[in-house]
Amino acid sequence: MRLNSAKITRRGALKALAATAAVGMMPGAAFGQSIFSNIQRNRILAETDREANSRIALDAISGNDPIISLSTEYNLQRVAEYYRRLVAAGGWPEVPRAVYGLVLGQRSSAVNDLRRYLVNTGDLPGTSDMSEIFDAPLDVAVRGFQARHGLAISGQVDEFTYYAMAVPAQTRLNQIELNLQRVRNLEGLLGNDRYVVVNIPAATIEAIEAEQVAQRHTAIVGRIDRQTPILQSRIHQINFNPFWTVPRSIIERDIIPFMRENPNYLTEYNIRILDGSGREIPPGQIDWNSNQAVNYTLRQDPGAQNSMGHVKINFHNPHAVYLHDTPQQSLFTDIQRFHSSGCVRVDRVDELVAWVLRNNGYDIISVNTTFASGERRDVEVQSPPRILTTYVTAWANRNGVVSFRDDVYEFDASGRTSFPELA
Repeated sequence: MRLNSAKITRRGALKALAATAAVGMMPGAAFGQSIFSNIQRNRILAETDREANSRIALDAISGNDPIISLSTEYNLQRVAEYYRRLVAAGGWPEVPRAVYGLVLGQRSSAVNDLRRYLVNTGDLPGTSDMSEIFDAPLDVAVRGFQARHGLAISGQVDEFTYYAMAVPAQTRLNQIELNLQRVRNLEGLLGNDRYVVVNIPAATIEAIEAEQVAQRHTAIVGRIDRQTPILQSRIHQINFNPFWTVPRSIIERDIIPFMRENPNYLTEYNIRILDGSGREIPPGQIDWNSNQAVNYTLRQDPGAQNSMGHVKINFHNPHAVYLHDTPQQSLFTDIQRFHSSGCVRVDRVDELVAWVLRNNGYDIISVNTTFASGERRDVEVQSPPRILTTYVTAWANRNGVVSFRDDVYEFDASGRTSFPELA
C-alpha cells in the first residue's frame, strides 16, 4: 500500500495516526508511526539551515590562530591534557557500524551512539539531550568533526567520516604528542616578523605576521611519490607571467611517456625544446623511445596553459621547488590535494603575491593588472618574508579546538619529530 505524500496534510496525517492507534497491534500501527516519523523528519529538514551549520563548523577552526606560532605549543599542551584524561578513562566509545550513513532527520537507535561519541570528542556539548532523532545540534556536531579532520562538510556520516571516527583516542593522543614535540623543535625559528608556512598534511598555506594569520590559502602539495620537501628559506623574487622550465624528473616521468602516446603533446601545450645554444629543436628530431630529451631544455611559453599560471614565487632551496599559480583551479576543491611533483600550487595566489610585495608598492589591483597584461616581469622582494614548509598533523587554536590530518608521508608512523632542514 502506498500513499501520495504530497497530498497528506499535517491534520490528515494525525487523524490517520489516531485511527491506526485505535486498532491496537495491527500492522497499520507501524505505518502510522512511520507517518509521524516522516512529519518529524520533514520539520527538522525544513527548520535547519545546513549552510549556517557549515559556517559554524568552519568558524570554530578558522580564526586568526596560526598552525605554527609561538602559541601553538601552549594550545597543544592544553588539548593533550584533555586527551590524556580521556584515554585514562578508557577513551571514547567505539562507533558501531550502524552510524554509517546517518544524516539529518533520520531516526535510529544508532543516533544516540553517535551523540555519545561526539560528546567525548568535544564536538557536541555534554548537556545535549539524548534522542534517536538526528537533529540540528547533532548536524552541527558532525559538521564540526568533519571540519576538524579536513573532510567534506556534508553533515552525513559518510565513508571518510566513519573511518575518522573509528580512530582510537590513544592514537589521537599519540598524534598530538608527536606534533607537540615537532612544534617545540621549531622554537627559535618563529618570531613577530612576517613569514609563510606551508603545512603539507593539511595542504594549506598561512601568511603570518604579529603571530596572527593575515591570509590563509588552500594549496596543492607533492604526491606521496614526489614529496614536497621540508625546508626553510626566504621569498626573494616574484616572476610574473613566467616561462616554465620543465624539471628533468618530469621530463623522464611525464613528458617522454606523453610524447610516446601523443607526438603533438609539446606543440599543444606550447612547450619548446632548446639546445645548449638556445636554438629551438623540432620535437620530431628527438628519439622519444629513449631518454634523449633530458639532454635538452624544455620550456613552456607564458600563457593560459602555462603550468605556472600567472606567477611563480621563488625562494632559494636545493630542491628547485617553488610556489606558483596553476591553470587547474578545479583541483583546489579536492579534499585530498596531493597532486604536484613537489612544488606547491596556491589558491587565490594574487592575494599572497600582493602581501609578499607590499613593501614594493604592489596591491591586489596592481598584481592582477600585471597578470592580465601578460608582461614578463621579475620583481626582487623588498624585506623578503621567511617561508617554512612543515609537517604538522595535529594542532589546536586558543579555544581548544584540535584539528587532525592524515599522515600522508608516514612521518607520524616512523615517529619523526625532528627536521634538520628547518634548523
